[in-house]
Amino acid sequence: MTYPTPEFPMIRTGGVDGLLISFGDKLSEPANRAALAFRAAVEAEGWDGVEETSSTLVSCFVRFDPLHLPHDVLQAKVETLLKRRNWFDAVLPEGRRFWRIPTVYGTDLAPQLAQAAAAAGMSEAEAVTSLSDARVRVQALGFSPGQPYLGELPEVWDIPRQSQLTDRVPQGALVVAIRQFVLFGVSAPTGWQHVGQTAINLFQPKADEPILLRPGDEVQFIATDAASLNNMRSDPDGGATYEMIK
Repeated sequence: MTYPTPEFPMIRTGGVDGLLISFGDKLSEPANRAALAFRAAVEAEGWDGVEETSSTLVSCFVRFDPLHLPHDVLQAKVETLLKRRNWFDAVLPEGRRFWRIPTVYGTDLAPQLAQAAAAAGMSEAEAVTSLSDARVRVQALGFSPGQPYLGELPEVWDIPRQSQLTDRVPQGALVVAIRQFVLFGVSAPTGWQHVGQTAINLFQPKADEPILLRPGDEVQFIATDAASLNNMRSDPDGGATYEMIK
């Protein structure tokens, strides 16, 4: 593992009511692990005056009521918590799940598989095997409700984003670049390469848990065929199943 440089973790002010605790200046497994574990630790502390926490690829954000919890008091609490352990090798939070999501690779449903495979130096068949065998972590949610960034993929998938945007990929599109997947929660433009298509609905506002995937969950995108995927479209989860990670 490559650990972040010595200036991390770093605490910065995020507006009048936030602290941003960063564990690196670029994505790495240890920095993402630290962000997830530290956010869970802050939640477990239950500090009075903390109103919300969230995590990004390498950071934890803490939003607080500055009239109830002074900034310097919260910063002191955060500094004390940071010193308790090496967060870069912390155990990931409990309650994580391992999802298997049926995915069609290539065909007209995911038309950029061939060019992504070429960029990775693989045949299409080799690319499908590599991508469908990968077990990746939900590193963060962003861009649209419930939309995950997942990784890291093997180094061969450190391929660049496109120089031009694809006008639009559909909801459920699985795209790849820079050793990560993004699973699209809405139809939108992207500079990432569309290699797979799922039937999953990541944001279900009427459900008890509207956001389907959580940071820290693990996912494998299992290869399926177009006919099977079409049959799964009546299921909001798009045929996805999960088991708890012990």
